[in-house]
Amino acid sequence: MNHNTFNQFCDSFKASTYVVQWGGSHVWKVAGKVFAIGFTLKDGQEAYTFKTSPRNYHFLQQSEGYRPAPYFANRGMKWIQQIQTSGSLDEELQYYLSESYGLVLSGVSKRKRMELGLMDESLK
Repeated sequence: MNHNTFNQFCDSFKASTYVVQWGGSHVWKVAGKVFAIGFTLKDGQEAYTFKTSPRNYHFLQQSEGYRPAPYFANRGMKWIQQIQTSGSLDEELQYYLSESYGLVLSGVSKRKRMELGLMDESLK
């Protein structure tokens, strides 16, 4: 996956918003809360960070192509970074980005979800 494909996929989520921040990172939010980040590592490799369930975090931190997201995981948050982006893990990344969106949305108040027209969205 590259940044263009990542951004197109994240843009498909209802009420998602996009901003470039934190040194040029592609940051995707729902209700003002981050659910996905795309950026370029120092070596020029693209990487993608997303929120996970505790179960997926445990599994992914031990899986090839993934690692605990440095900033978030250091603070006890369950965020993973996909660092293998040659295309073989694209389908998995799309799944985990969808899960991240749902996890973040589940933390948004019912009132805010109603304001954003997100009451129909399935919450994981």
